Amino acid sequence: MARPTDMFVWPARLLHWLMAVLIIAMLFIGVGMVASVSERHDWLVRLHKPLGVAILVLAVVRLIVRWRNPPPPLPADLPVLQKWAALASHWLLYALMLTLPLVGWAMLSAGGYPVMLSASLRLPSILPANAVAFAVLRHLHAWLA
Repeated sequence: MARPTDMFVWPARLLHWLMAVLIIAMLFIGVGMVASVSERHDWLVRLHKPLGVAILVLAVVRLIVRWRNPPPPLPADLPVLQKWAALASHWLLYALMLTLPLVGWAMLSAGGYPVMLSASLRLPSILPANAVAFAVLRHLHAWLA
């Protein structure tokens, strides 16, 4: 049975709402991490890292779903400028969903910090330890967020 062309497929809708919740949670967690100077925010850091990796993986899955199941077309009567803005903002969000976790991972690698997904699962470093790179990537990560 063919799907209606005016609807997103259910995996795309599920991924959309799951990632919306994760991204909003990550923004609050990130603000909580930088607003606190005490060690009590350690649990936020431990939560932030695996959620960032989950967002990265889900963004790749979203792109695969999108390529296999193109989205419904924008309304034909939508002005060209609005169509351009809709497409540009959509692809900017995809770029951020991929870039922010990678910048965070690179930042931690440059700072010599492990990216732990659990007590025993550690991601490899993607950059060598470098204080200057860490500082630049830290500002970039905050700015992109």
